[in-house]
Amino acid sequence: MNITLESIDAVRERSGTSYEEAREALEATGGSVVDALIYLEQKKKSKTDERIEKLKAIVKDGNVNKIRLKKDEKVLLTVPVNVGIVGGLVGLAAAPWSILAAGAAAYGFDVKFEIVREDGSVSDLF
Repeated sequence: MNITLESIDAVRERSGTSYEEAREALEATGGSVVDALIYLEQKKKSKTDERIEKLKAIVKDGNVNKIRLKKDEKVLLTVPVNVGIVGGLVGLAAAPWSILAAGAAAYGFDVKFEIVREDGSVSDLF
């Protein structure tokens, strides 16, 4: 197996990887530039698939976990965490002062923010 600087450069230029990644791919494929490129594509695809699965798990977990607003023992609002996050981001983008005002009002009126987990456990946010 003869791995040259030219073959490492060829893999780097075509795949956008580092020298080290290009060399490792060439070593794993017996020095073939084409096989090294295919190897790197498959490796990249498996990382992407892994990230997608992780994101799906986070979203699923977020839809199960809830944000609950309570005053005394009365529940005022319950929403999935994802909806709360999206609503907060949209609110911040549209009118940041309104989010601050709503937070201050909730705090002033002694409203509790809770996270309700899938197993039923409850954690106070503030």
